[in-house]
Amino acid sequence: MSSGPDLFVVCKSCGSEVSPYVTECPYCGTRLRKRAPKLDKGGTPKASRPSLSRLRPGEIPGIRVDRRPYGTILLVLASVLVTLGARIGVYNPLDLLLYAGVDDELWRSATTLFLYGGTAYEVATLAVVFFFGWMIERRHGPLVAVLVFLIAGAGGMLIAIAAGGISIAAGGNGAALGLVGAWAMRDVLGRRRGRPDESDLLGALAVAAMLICIPLVSQEADALAGLAGGVIGVILGLGLARLRER
Repeated sequence: MSSGPDLFVVCKSCGSEVSPYVTECPYCGTRLRKRAPKLDKGGTPKASRPSLSRLRPGEIPGIRVDRRPYGTILLVLASVLVTLGARIGVYNPLDLLLYAGVDDELWRSATTLFLYGGTAYEVATLAVVFFFGWMIERRHGPLVAVLVFLIAGAGGMLIAIAAGGISIAAGGNGAALGLVGAWAMRDVLGRRRGRPDESDLLGALAVAAMLICIPLVSQEADALAGLAGGVIGVILGLGLARLRER
């Protein structure tokens, strides 16, 4: 298929090569076509333009609309509701919290991820959970984002329990670090292989450093649980990097 107009046409009467933009042969006067092709401003024939479908609700021209991050929204909403319920006295937070003396109740390693005592800690952590959970959902779907959150967060808590260093541990700093690590590994591996991308890995590193430092200013965040959650997220990210994305 031709990518542009012909350089010339041949007159069937006299055999001369003439411009494709004339209607009559300048040599013999033979009629070549009924009308000359229409020209764009640049002097080239107008090409047919493909028709575009209507924009969907909320869609911006040139930007793909992704599905809402339902899994990540569920995680953030659950954290807000569980914490709010504890603060207004709907239930006793000690029933869900992980602290010294209940280390044998391993289910608390998951429930304690949704409890926050400090607002600053909660806002900073849930902002990271939402952003990186959303990024993982775009690649692999909501179930994967939720599983990474729970496996990294609860796994980090269990490692801290095994190390015997738990006095009190609440919130999802380890789960958030796990999401950051799981998201980043695809592009870390890709860059080692020379594959270009537009990811801001330095920004992700800065976010991870902030989460690591949270236990310095918040007594409820356990440092070992956070670091272990980040390592688990990196390991999960190595596996996710080999999966086909949506």
